[in-house]
Amino acid sequence: MSESIQKCEIAANVAQCISFYNISNENKDIEVKHSNETVISEVKVKHESEVNVEIINIQPDEIKLKEEIEIYEEPKCGDLIKYMRTNTGVKSYQCSQCGKAYSGYSALIRHLMKHTGEKPYQCSECNKAFSVDNDLIVHLRTHTGEKPYQCSQCHKAFSQNSNLIKHLMTHTGEKPFQCSQCEKAFLLKTNLVRHHRTHTGENPYQCSQCDKAYSEYNALKRHLMTHTGEKPYQCSQCDKAFTCNSNLIVHLRTHTGEKPFQCTHCKKAFSEKGSLIKHHRAHTGKKPYLCSYCDKAFSLKTNLVRHHRTHTGENPYQGSQCDKAFSLKTNLLSHQRTYVGEKPYQCSQCHMDFSNNNALKAHLRLHTGEKPYQISQCDKAFSVNNALI
Repeated sequence: MSESIQKCEIAANVAQCISFYNISNENKDIEVKHSNETVISEVKVKHESEVNVEIINIQPDEIKLKEEIEIYEEPKCGDLIKYMRTNTGVKSYQCSQCGKAYSGYSALIRHLMKHTGEKPYQCSECNKAFSVDNDLIVHLRTHTGEKPYQCSQCHKAFSQNSNLIKHLMTHTGEKPFQCSQCEKAFLLKTNLVRHHRTHTGENPYQCSQCDKAYSEYNALKRHLMTHTGEKPYQCSQCDKAFTCNSNLIVHLRTHTGEKPFQCTHCKKAFSEKGSLIKHHRAHTGKKPYLCSYCDKAFSLKTNLVRHHRTHTGENPYQGSQCDKAFSLKTNLLSHQRTYVGEKPYQCSQCHMDFSNNNALKAHLRLHTGEKPYQISQCDKAFSVNNALI
């Protein structure tokens, strides 16, 4: 038995009503029920090629066809429409304000609420409100702690099924989304889209209050809080507050001492995944960040940014008490301490105080005798770099 799709097309600018069947060698009359009363012009069968099918009878809400068809199932018309649009990519419902199109009417309604700001679904535990009822259901689990979706391999549980699906790929190692410009692959499509912007330099999310732009929407949201001063994520153990939840989670580990990210080479553990990734490069020697001005490479992006400023001469950090500007924020902070006399860095051996950490490190070499800076023309070595000059 060969399979095919029978497609009933209503000749009007309305949502199509679609039915599915298996083609067999038996001749049968079938009835296809339709809720739409639009006049029908023709019915087509999509198989190896499109052929017109004889219309036996036309009624406003009923069509009778004669063809070599065996009924696959007797689904509801609405289910068929939804199934067909999901599998064909048909998007019949378009937003009149931004042009976005959707395969279902309910999806369009949810989208329109983004333009109107309407959030009819409110949490009974807090003041949060949502435009979609499912978002409220998921949010309520943050209050109840419910995690109904459990991994069968490690028994980790999740509040959303989508998070479980993503997690399962960490066991299989599957990364289905491949970058077309480099060899990197990603677990999530959203991560691939963000990664593409590192190649194109695209920053589509622009701040309405200043000229800063970002490659990710969440980065823009965090930035906007610097204008409003909003820090909605409060630590329950101290008075610190944060602009994003992930920063709060990392901060809480300073109280608990938790270090869930462990190096497979030396068993050193870290409180942040990013710190582990950076540490791994000390073992592998990998330096993925290349300077576009010279042949230098760096293991950390922050180091590349700092290095770039040696080429551009950029000094973005300026003090409020004088005209001096610095390429590094740490240098500005050290400079500002010269005004207030603050010296927060103390030597553990002689208790001498310093205004910056680099000065303390150089001082500690006087105690240890370490001389890491060696001159190439002779065997002399020095404890500080400026002694070579």
